[in-house]
Amino acid sequence: MADEKKTKVVVVGAGPVGALAALYAAGRGHEVEVYELRGDLRDPSTVPLNFTKSINLALSERGINSMRNAGKPGLIDAVLGETIPMHGRMIHGSKGGELYEESQNYDIHGRFIRAVDRAGLNKRLLDELDNMPNVKLIFNHKLVGADYRRKKAWFEKRRDTRTDHAQNPTQEEGSSKDASEIEISFDFMIGADGAHSAVRYHLMKFSRMQYMQEYIDTLWCEFQISPSSTDDFKISPSHLHIWPGGDFMFIAIPSLDKSFTCTLFMPASHFERLDADPESIIAFFNQNFPGVADRLISASDLRKQYGENPHLPLISIKCTPYHFDSSCVILGDAAHAMVPFYGQGMNAGLEDVRVLFEFLDSHDSTPAGRAAALKEYTAQRTPDAAAINDLALRNYQEMRSDVKSPLYRLRKYVEEKMNVLFPSLGFATQYSRISFENQRYSEVEQRAQKQGQILLRGIIGLALAAVPLIGYGGWAVWRWNRASRASRGLIKGGLGFGALGERIGRIFT
Repeated sequence: MADEKKTKVVVVGAGPVGALAALYAAGRGHEVEVYELRGDLRDPSTVPLNFTKSINLALSERGINSMRNAGKPGLIDAVLGETIPMHGRMIHGSKGGELYEESQNYDIHGRFIRAVDRAGLNKRLLDELDNMPNVKLIFNHKLVGADYRRKKAWFEKRRDTRTDHAQNPTQEEGSSKDASEIEISFDFMIGADGAHSAVRYHLMKFSRMQYMQEYIDTLWCEFQISPSSTDDFKISPSHLHIWPGGDFMFIAIPSLDKSFTCTLFMPASHFERLDADPESIIAFFNQNFPGVADRLISASDLRKQYGENPHLPLISIKCTPYHFDSSCVILGDAAHAMVPFYGQGMNAGLEDVRVLFEFLDSHDSTPAGRAAALKEYTAQRTPDAAAINDLALRNYQEMRSDVKSPLYRLRKYVEEKMNVLFPSLGFATQYSRISFENQRYSEVEQRAQKQGQILLRGIIGLALAAVPLIGYGGWAVWRWNRASRASRGLIKGGLGFGALGERIGRIFT
């Protein structure tokens, strides 16, 4: 995509996806401007949009591969150096009043996902952008208008009200009273501004966008497990910890400071009941998440965190197309916000960047070439995003319930053994294909469905093959019991399996 005249690329949103998109664009020599609604995200005092530290992120192969291909030597090593490997799930529960832990490895080959701090990852990417002469980072600017035909946009420039508030405490913090508006021109806009995207909102005015938004009947609340008294992890840092509750769950992900960021996922009605009776919170945790209260989080701290931390919704968004002509495209949550239960939200967004620029690189740098690339990007990425969106919803059932199911464990065991013993057959768990490979999400879903059908037919075939053997065995037992009764005069010999065998034997003989 080398240009004689530099293309001006405007990226809206300076989170991980927007920052990586800016790196890809700047690496191709474009003039890049990044606009962010909030203040500098590297500043610890910048308040996240949901007013929490945010759910800890799981970084897997798709995100790693996308950063590896950003053309920034040393970036991926620096990022991975600030992560914690998680080799599997640790399932927590109690039996007979005794606590237990059960480890379930993610992959038979030892591959793992990584816990990563969102702020730390974001800082690393923004620092890389700061070192590039053709990039401008512009904070405290809100997109308020866009014309994708004329390729113009309008931003509300907002004052850093934290400084103003410190100097004048009577001024409302966060006020945009003195905001001013600026107009900019661009050649290409990339919207990476999250689930409530302003870029998408204005894009809807130009493209005939199909759009679906759904809030699932689950809220989430964040908790923290502090380090132990010896400044160490209280539980294994090598696992994503799950307390499955059937209709809800509690999870814990390790952090570099030896703490765990935890999340309670639960239907809104359950939150309402706990809100109405705050004193019942400890009893609720003891009943459903044994070992958390007191052992990991003190009762008083648990009540405090539940009361002070917001109970936030989970949104699922699907839309298409992702672009308009040659002038605009949306990535990440702006295009396909998903629930967090597959740990793929950020990874899918980072993969969006890699896939987008692969299409852009395959065409010339003219507006017509870019328009063709964006059309192909939308055509490929829409079914992939829809697939992982659906898989993320279904994985909630797996995490909160199925992980304790013998059938779930059996299928995982069979798929992994087939992968090791007969690799040429191409068997693998769906999770390993999603988390440790770069195959398209829609293809993974199709292969998992086909593989499931093969396994089901195999089980049915084994069962049918076993029926004659069971029948013969039943018939033999029946004959033996009959002979035994005749020779010894025993009446009870035909009870139990002999009676069952007699019935089976008569069917097959």
